[in-house]
Amino acid sequence: MKPIQSWRFMIVILWVMASTVKGQQRTQFTQYLFSGLVINPAYAGSEESLSITLINRHQWRSVEGAPTTQTLALQTPVGKKKVGLGLLISNDKIGIHRNLFVQASVAYHLQVAPSAYLSMGLQTGLQHVRSDYASLVGTSSLDPKLSEFRLNEMFIDMGAGIYFRSQRLHVGISAPGWLNQSVQINDTASFKLRNINLFGFTKYKIPLGPVWVLEPAILLKHYQLLPLSMDVTGAVTYKEVLTAGLSFRLNESLGYIFRAKVTPQLHVGYAYDYPMGLVTRLGAGSHEFMVHYLFKYQKSGIKSPRI
Repeated sequence: MKPIQSWRFMIVILWVMASTVKGQQRTQFTQYLFSGLVINPAYAGSEESLSITLINRHQWRSVEGAPTTQTLALQTPVGKKKVGLGLLISNDKIGIHRNLFVQASVAYHLQVAPSAYLSMGLQTGLQHVRSDYASLVGTSSLDPKLSEFRLNEMFIDMGAGIYFRSQRLHVGISAPGWLNQSVQINDTASFKLRNINLFGFTKYKIPLGPVWVLEPAILLKHYQLLPLSMDVTGAVTYKEVLTAGLSFRLNESLGYIFRAKVTPQLHVGYAYDYPMGLVTRLGAGSHEFMVHYLFKYQKSGIKSPRI
């Protein structure tokens, strides 16, 4: 390992260990404006048609062992669109940790006004956690259990959320992981893998004319024993086709967001996070790619003359 990579990698490892001791955070996304299911199970089915979203995030790209995440989100309404179903699969890697999430969601959508809905969602699934702690401890540990400790566990996870949406205002509160997870190393040593996570989200659409729309948004993330985290985003959309914006993550990064509707069904997005504060020591930004496909087609309204 090159010297410049070594000290960067040590920063990553220390960050990983601190996060593990205090309670592991869920994966964060800069493009949360366009992928509601990753933060709130009540979002399932709210697009009123089957949709698929793929997100690939590389954090601190030039750092060895830095976080990488691949996420697949599917959602669809069922029946008379009062119920939505969702499936979230996420593969997360950071340093010595490998996490695989498989979560199913169900949401009920209650119409409270002509163009407003209140949704309530539940989420359940499995989390497979693998961590090679022995590679950090080495062979010098006085306790053989510590020097040989490799975590390979399966946990049940549950979550819930409430989501209100209208033509302009969206507000949501969710606890996508409300079950604490802990592991016992030996008779005297143990640690928590995760504490309860709470998300609060709101966005509002402000028309700036016939073709422009401004969309400010705030995402609050609360993890037990960790400082409150906040994302503030402002995006401008042109003719519902092109979107560009800025996202500020408190004490961590400044992000640039771009999204384009290639077709009414196919949307592609990209975000780049420029590190700020202590994170600038890593000397590398984060890249996030998104592909979203909506299985919703509009009829042309033209009848064949043969009919």
